[in-house]
Amino acid sequence: MSAQPQIPADEWRRRAAALRPRAHIFIDGKFQPSESGETFDNINPATGISLGAVAAGGEADIDRAVASARAAFRKGSWANQPPKARKKVLLKFAELMLEHREELALLETLDMGKPISDSLAVDIPSAANCIRWYGEAVDKIYDEIAPTGPGTLAMITREPMGVVGAIVPWNFPLIMASWKIGPVLACGNSLVLKPSEKSPLSALRVAELAIEAGLPEGVFNVVPGFGHTAGKALAAHMDVDCIAFTGSTATGKTVMQLAAQSNLKKVGLECGGKSPNIVMADAPDLDKAATAAAFAIFFNQGEMCSAGSRLLVEASIKDELLEKIAAVGRAMRPGDPLDPATKLGAIVDEAQMKRVLSYIDAGKTDGAKVALGGSRVRVDSGGYFVEPTVFDDVKPAMRIAREEIFGPVLATITFNDVEEAVQIANDVEYGLAAAIWTRDINVAHRTARALRAGTVYVNCYDADDITVPFGGFKQSGIGRDKSLHAFDKYTELKTTWIELS
Repeated sequence: MSAQPQIPADEWRRRAAALRPRAHIFIDGKFQPSESGETFDNINPATGISLGAVAAGGEADIDRAVASARAAFRKGSWANQPPKARKKVLLKFAELMLEHREELALLETLDMGKPISDSLAVDIPSAANCIRWYGEAVDKIYDEIAPTGPGTLAMITREPMGVVGAIVPWNFPLIMASWKIGPVLACGNSLVLKPSEKSPLSALRVAELAIEAGLPEGVFNVVPGFGHTAGKALAAHMDVDCIAFTGSTATGKTVMQLAAQSNLKKVGLECGGKSPNIVMADAPDLDKAATAAAFAIFFNQGEMCSAGSRLLVEASIKDELLEKIAAVGRAMRPGDPLDPATKLGAIVDEAQMKRVLSYIDAGKTDGAKVALGGSRVRVDSGGYFVEPTVFDDVKPAMRIAREEIFGPVLATITFNDVEEAVQIANDVEYGLAAAIWTRDINVAHRTARALRAGTVYVNCYDADDITVPFGGFKQSGIGRDKSLHAFDKYTELKTTWIELS
C-alpha cells in the first residue's frame, strides 16, 4: 500500500475552522443536553480560544446514563450475545475509527494540544488497535474445569460485572478511553464513560461510531463533566458494579474512598508516576539512550504518567549524555500543533502550564541547575507552551525529583554504582515504570527484579504494546490495563459445583 500524502498545515487549519464537534451528553444511543442545561467552554490549548460549549454533566445525568446501561445489561442485548457476535461489532468499531482517523486526530489535537502528526500516527491507530485486539481476544478466552473426583464437576466461569464506570484523563484521551472501552465491552458489560472536561470531544464521537458499528443502544454512554460533579457521582453510584480510573494519585484515592463508601464496587486505578530512567556507563549505545531519554520526557509535552522524568545517570558519563539529550531537546521546539512538522505541542491548559512553570521555579530555588530551556514560549499565540527543560545537579530530596510534574521537565541525578541507582529509583511513592541501560545482562536482570515498578524497560523506553499489562506498584495504582489481564478487572469469577452421583 502506498503512503498517504501528508496533509499540510493550512488544510488542517481549514478543517479545524469548519469543525462542528459533538458537544452533548450521549445516553441510550442519542445526544442530549444535560439535565441542568449547564455547559463549559472547551479551550484550545494552542490558542487559548474556546472551541465551543460542551454539556456539563452532573449527578442527574450520571443517574440517567447508569439507568440506561443497567437496562441494556438486564435486557441482554449485548451481554447475552455470543463472543463471536461481540467480536464482529468490535472489529467493525475499530474499522470505523480508522476510517475517521483524520477527524478523530483533529479532535485530539484541538482538545489537548498534541501535535497532529502524533495524533494521526500514534493515538488513533493505537486506540483502534486496542478495540480490535479485544474484539479478536474475546472468543479465545476459555473457562476452567477444576480437578475433582469422578462424582463431581466443578466449573469456573467468567461473567461480566454488569455496569462499569470509567473515568479517563486528558493526556491521551482516546487511547486511555480505548484501554477501558475494549475489554469492558468485550466482556459483555455496559459502560458509562466520563472523559476529562479538558478533552471530551473524541469520546463523544467514538460513542456515535460504536452505535454505527452495531453496538446496542444503552451499552456505551458518555457523560462529559467535571470530576467533582460527574466523576464523583459515577464513583459513588450505588448501581455501578466497577469503577475504572486513570489519573492522578490524589484523585485515585478519592475514587477508591467513594467506591468503598457506596456499594463496595470493584476498583481499578492507574495513577501517577515518577519513573526512573537509569543509564549505566556501559550502556550499549549512548546516542540511542539519549534519544530515548529525551522522547521519554518530551514526547506528548511530558504529559505522560509513565514519563521518564528522572534521569539517573552514572557520574562518569553524565556530561556527555546530557549534551546529547540537550541536542535532541533543542530540535523539539514547541510549535503549532496543526503543523505536521511540529514535534512538541501545547500544555493542555493554563492551570497545567502554571503548575509546570511553578515546578521549574522550585527546581531553581532548591539549587538545581537549568541545563536546557526552563521558560514559557510562543506567548503571542495565546496558547500554553513550555520549552523542553533539563535540570542538572538534582538531589533526590528535591521536589522536582519526587513529585509528578506532568510536563517536559527532566530531573538529572547522578549515582556511582547500580545499588545506589536502585535505592534512588525506588525511593519515591510511585512505581509505574522504570528503565535500565547496560550491556551487562546480569546487571539488567538483577536491576529489573529490584526495581519496584509495573513495567521495566531494558535498553529502551516506552517500547511495549497492547499484548502486555500496564499498571503500577505502590501509589501508582491497582490492577492492570491492556493485555488479557485487563479481563480480570471487568469480570466476576463464578464456581459451579455439580454432584454427578
